[in-house]
Amino acid sequence: MRLISLGKLAVEVSKAGGLGFIGSGYDISELEKHLQFAQSAFQGTPHSSPQSTLPIGIGFITWGAPLDQSVEIISKYRPAASWLFAPRDIEELKAWTEGSRKASPETKIWIQVGSVKQALEVLAVQPDVLIVQGSDAGGHGLAKGAGIVTLVPEVIDAVQAKLNKNEEGPIILAAGGIMEARGTAAALALGASGVVLGTRFLASPEASLPKGHQDAVLAASDGGQTTIRTTLYDSLRGTKGWPEDYDGRGVINKSWTDALNGMSEEDNKRLFDEAARKGDGGYGLEGRMTTYAGSGVGLVQSVKPAGEIVREVREGAKAVLGGINI
Repeated sequence: MRLISLGKLAVEVSKAGGLGFIGSGYDISELEKHLQFAQSAFQGTPHSSPQSTLPIGIGFITWGAPLDQSVEIISKYRPAASWLFAPRDIEELKAWTEGSRKASPETKIWIQVGSVKQALEVLAVQPDVLIVQGSDAGGHGLAKGAGIVTLVPEVIDAVQAKLNKNEEGPIILAAGGIMEARGTAAALALGASGVVLGTRFLASPEASLPKGHQDAVLAASDGGQTTIRTTLYDSLRGTKGWPEDYDGRGVINKSWTDALNGMSEEDNKRLFDEAARKGDGGYGLEGRMTTYAGSGVGLVQSVKPAGEIVREVREGAKAVLGGINI
């Protein structure tokens, strides 16, 4: 949730018992402002201790974020976790993990993967947590992928087989298409130790996004038919630089349908820029602005405070699992 999940959302998720992340992505220009907000928000709470890490994480897109400056920020604020995503190669990932651990040894390394191959490759840097992202996820991920129903258990088995006897492996979290309690319960049944939610928090007052974007999320349904994985939205937005095996899932709109019908990218970009000047009016099925969202977007039907979402999902998953009789 690059530049959508910021200080307010991260704090409320953590206060409710989750671990909230500031999604800086590759733009850290205002990261310290949001970390300072978080520090202030936790002062005088049970989460606050001079010896502990700041109880939120920071998400970095490693191919674009400046390593040296990011490491300085990690050293200064000591977040609970550093989430690393989309490295160009394993050497880049090693540089990030080594830099983060040196700057703040207590900060846990979370690494997002989208395949068994990636999961096994990143074991070389000894991550504390693996986020296993299925293809239903909104926003960016591997263009070729599988849903969590098959991906999570295969990753767990492959990681366990790779580890030496008695070697403790990373915690496995499931991500992609999980919107509510039933999806959470399913992920836990697959063997994940926890889940990651992104799209669901787009419909929270703490999310930093235009109202038109939020309204487009609430209006979408039948996400398998109304969202698409594509690189088009990156091209129109000018967010280029992603490794070639990545694309992003977003809600289908006029930008996509016109491209499908043969409109040139030049004309599409001109219309996209015109839509951007409309503000909230540029979003929606008949709009052109990008609405990244997962295929479970139809399950997102109302705006709720982030803390309420966390509690509802957690307690609901317990009820689902407790109600299963075999």
